[in-house]
Amino acid sequence: MSGTRLKAGLPAALWLVMVVVAAPVLAAGSWVASVPGVRVALAEREVASRPMVPPEAAADGTIDSVGWRFRLPPGEAVGARLCHAGGCVTLGAGQGSSRALAGLPADTPLHFRFALAPGQRRAVAVQGLQVIVNYR
Repeated sequence: MSGTRLKAGLPAALWLVMVVVAAPVLAAGSWVASVPGVRVALAEREVASRPMVPPEAAADGTIDSVGWRFRLPPGEAVGARLCHAGGCVTLGAGQGSSRALAGLPADTPLHFRFALAPGQRRAVAVQGLQVIVNYR
């Protein structure tokens, strides 16, 4: 009889273990946002993009990683940062990912900040601004 109870109780126990182990995975998510491009005209003053606002589903989550993308005209360069109320990360290229903002609230808007490269005098149009935020 005890063997019957063990077999009958096994699926429930297994289910409970699976729920506990899978809970962090189920809570994970991502959000994507795009904003219009910006015109960068000065090296000494950054231009900020519009905020990229997360969905309500990101409430209570924390950032795991952030991916970004932006386009520059051929041969042009700018200084670029991706910013959160808790800090900014310097972007070394027009596309990439980083864990530098990990642990910060996932429900806080992000924005890009751009400035001309030192010595550059011609304004640059930065287009295709997009982020992908992975959170837990």
